Amino acid sequence: MQHVYTLSAARLNGPGMVAIGMFDGVHLGHQHLLSQLVHTARAKNSVPTVLTFFPHPDVVMGRVTGRYYLATPEERAILLGDLGIEWIITHPFDSQVRQIRAAEFVDELVRHLHLEELWVGADFAMGYQREGNVAFLREQGLEKGFEVKTVELVASDEGGQVISSNAIRAVLNSGEVEQAARWLGRPYRVSGEVVQGDQRGRTIGFPTANMDVWDEKFLPQNGVYAGWVRLGDEVFMSVANVGRRPTFGGQTVTVEAHLLDFDRDIYGEIITFDFVAHLRPEMRFSGVEALVEQIKRDAAQGREILSQAGPPEGRG
Repeated sequence: MQHVYTLSAARLNGPGMVAIGMFDGVHLGHQHLLSQLVHTARAKNSVPTVLTFFPHPDVVMGRVTGRYYLATPEERAILLGDLGIEWIITHPFDSQVRQIRAAEFVDELVRHLHLEELWVGADFAMGYQREGNVAFLREQGLEKGFEVKTVELVASDEGGQVISSNAIRAVLNSGEVEQAARWLGRPYRVSGEVVQGDQRGRTIGFPTANMDVWDEKFLPQNGVYAGWVRLGDEVFMSVANVGRRPTFGGQTVTVEAHLLDFDRDIYGEIITFDFVAHLRPEMRFSGVEALVEQIKRDAAQGREILSQAGPPEGRG
């Protein structure tokens, strides 16, 4: 897998079979489209390629602020590579790119990617004022020598809702990490370096790993969650708090993971937390003693849930 950060840096060694989209989170809908692309590309001896963008157009155009992304560009590239995509281009999206006419951008795709087939979702549109819809792209393909393939959106088994990155953000915002995992095909994950916190957890017998999570990474609703912590090749049961720690008057949202049956100094290490189950909302307690009793209950509940679920499979 090759990951480059501008369209002009791509060096495909054959005709490109290219999917364009944001692919934030690489959920089951994305996987449905891309698995077909990879299968077809291999049959035709073409190069399965994804062109995506960063920052997200919604961010550049001011439609959203704060934490928004389900994956960093690097995490997204790894997930795409795991699906068999050979070239991932994370092209910068800015005010200049926003103004490019669709036909001009198609010319760039043909020139840099030896475009053979363009794969998009049925509702896809690109270019200035989204003029490059599927009908427009088909006309461009006839003129410039490539085919356009459309793949229908994937609906959930529960109620037929279309699986989308926005739908996943919505359920995460409600703390429904189990539903997010079903639509992603894996648990939702955050990663970060373990940094120095206020060390209150250690003083009450429940030391936590304070994660320096990317400040644009979307976080589930504030609360307590059971999940798995990955540290290198090791996996540990964990209970994590997402929130402001109201009992101690905290102001900023943090992710702090208490690793069960664990007693090591891991400051400076990179860990990941896979959200498995929502245990309870974040609460303000009357004092430290009440907090400690609740943490004990959280740890016991988390251990039971994780023991039944088993550790996650796949890349660490």
